Amino acid sequence: MPKSNNNKKKNIAIGAGVAVAAVLLGAASYTATKPADSPGTTSKEAVAGAAPSAEPQAGVYPELEKLARRDAKDPLAQGRADAPVVMVEYADFKCGFCGKFARDTEPGLVKKYVDKGVLRIEWRNFPIFGADSERAARGAWAAGKQGRFWQFHEAAYAEGSKEKGFGEGRLKELAKEAGVKDLDRFAADAGGDAAKAAVRKDQEEAYGLGATSTPSFLVNGRPISGAQPDEVFRQAIEAAAGRAGGAAGGKAGGKAGGKAGGDEAGGEAGGKAGAKGGSE
Repeated sequence: MPKSNNNKKKNIAIGAGVAVAAVLLGAASYTATKPADSPGTTSKEAVAGAAPSAEPQAGVYPELEKLARRDAKDPLAQGRADAPVVMVEYADFKCGFCGKFARDTEPGLVKKYVDKGVLRIEWRNFPIFGADSERAARGAWAAGKQGRFWQFHEAAYAEGSKEKGFGEGRLKELAKEAGVKDLDRFAADAGGDAAKAAVRKDQEEAYGLGATSTPSFLVNGRPISGAQPDEVFRQAIEAAAGRAGGAAGGKAGGKAGGKAGGDEAGGEAGGKAGAKGGSE
């Protein structure tokens, strides 16, 4: 088949995956209202915010896995670049649900999966709540330039932090709390064109997926909307790890079987054996 036709089919497949993700990320989980006993949240967040739905989305779209950057030098990511599972997180520092996820769920995922080499978390700045959100996103990026993004992330999502706003003075306070050493450089980086471009790139990626609120996630191509219960993320991560293990086992088994058998039948048998072993 001509190369141009292959490229065309590939683009159509990616487009279809993005369209499906737009439905999942842009509609289903964003109609619930915020609990009345949660203070400090804007009405926009309450209406469009990511309240948990009853079950995770079942669809997995391998073409969306390509949005994982797997850049070992990315300061806005944690975990091995070659981890079998990548969770891309689109979030806003003004978002109450994002803060809930950061405080209540993410630390457990880091301990259980990131620290063991199973999971990589890649952050995407997705500021949607105005000027404060934009400043916080650029500040987080600037903290990352000095290797302190995740410390800034923790400080910005601490209980009661977002209610103090994210003015320039407040950003410097957070940077200092996060252990950023050069605060003058931090301020210059946060206000520079590179920070604006990086945040805009992440925003456009999220909007391209149809995300209209925060937080939104992709777990190896599986869209998940909102600060879902811990079990939703555990199930998604473990299922993705299982699929990744099965695929790796099938590939290795196929090569071994092909070498041993010297023919396609041997490769097929080895592939089946490897896939079985990888899924057990």
